[in-house]
Amino acid sequence: MHRSFSLKAVVCVSTLASSALLQAAPDPQVEALKQELQALKQRYESQQQALMVLEQRVRQVEEQPAAPPQRLTRSPAASTRSGQVATASGAAPGTGSSYGEALKGDSEPAQSVSNLYDEASGFFGGGKFSVETGITYARYDTRQLILNGFLALDSIFLGNINLDRIKADNWTLDLTARYNLDQRWQFDINAPIVYRESTYQSGGAGNNAQGVTEQTVTRDPTLGDVNFGVAYKFLDESENSPDAVLTLRVKAPTGKDPFGIKLIQDPNNDSLAYPEDLPTGNGVWSISPGISLVKTFDPAVLFGSLSYTHTLEESFSDVSSTSGVKVPGKVKLGDSFQIGAGIAFALNEKMSMSFSVSDLIARKSKIKSAETGDSWTSVPSSDANAAYFNVGMTLAATDNLTIVPNLSIGLTDDAPDFTFSLKFPYYF
Repeated sequence: MHRSFSLKAVVCVSTLASSALLQAAPDPQVEALKQELQALKQRYESQQQALMVLEQRVRQVEEQPAAPPQRLTRSPAASTRSGQVATASGAAPGTGSSYGEALKGDSEPAQSVSNLYDEASGFFGGGKFSVETGITYARYDTRQLILNGFLALDSIFLGNINLDRIKADNWTLDLTARYNLDQRWQFDINAPIVYRESTYQSGGAGNNAQGVTEQTVTRDPTLGDVNFGVAYKFLDESENSPDAVLTLRVKAPTGKDPFGIKLIQDPNNDSLAYPEDLPTGNGVWSISPGISLVKTFDPAVLFGSLSYTHTLEESFSDVSSTSGVKVPGKVKLGDSFQIGAGIAFALNEKMSMSFSVSDLIARKSKIKSAETGDSWTSVPSSDANAAYFNVGMTLAATDNLTIVPNLSIGLTDDAPDFTFSLKFPYYF
């Protein structure tokens, strides 16, 4: 624009000068000045056109939107949390699996995708060390429950009780520590703190004249069964194969076992007997091998798992629930297997959602006591089929902290009515 102004000034000065000279100069000089004036006008017009073209080019560049970010194309299997928050702006990728090495040219996956993979596979490969705090609430409202003196499915007390209804509220505080080695091995330990409150009800019977009698039993927060786990990632996701993780868990009987807990007869209702205490563990060792598979079908992630739990035979000094009676014996809880499958989506950089179903099928438990001699006796109603529908979410609160809420809705009578959990894994 300065150049345009200068050209205008030159033209004006030249015009004034030419007008002054026209009056005094002879005709040949006038003609020469006219020709010079004409040349200046042509140069001015060409400069104006060039300025207009340049200004238009500048506006086009200024009005063009910013370049869109690169698409997050890497699968969850290819990521490690050391670089998971990197974007197209240029953060370096972390050390990943062989499939991840082949995709180094791509941008790192969104943090929500990495969190989603952690929850789906159970393999928290985001860092060397991580800790997780979780709280779980389970609600039971069961009618026609037969109790036989020990815990089934970690939560239902089985004993010879004639009940119309049982309502139970279970709270569990889980503390978990994990160590990841070379993105292949994972070692973890979990310690649950359990609080239980159960209300037992029975209709009018015997000497009860008030219709329904109930008794509430509580268990203060106490250590449950501590368990240990190891996981090995033996297959990396590729175009035709999923990520695959083998797991092995061992549960130790560190909680309060259910055997030998005595039943108390309600003085106002002959049909109501309730336990004097509530257990926080199974009382036996168990081993659970399993496998988890995760496959990415952009933008969805499919996952599935299969595990089998084998319980070991255990001897107890008392397996009787009769007050004042002590009977030693052995217990063999029924083995079980669990299967699950689901689908998940990354909603944005920070959040993902998942939907899944799972089913746990347990065999009948057996007991051998001094009363039955050397023969095993199957416990009635100790087998179970507990199916769940799960809705989960992961929310990346910070680069290292994730919030994981999950709602499980019971689909069968043996499953709790609903279970809600909230976990907070933190990566170092």
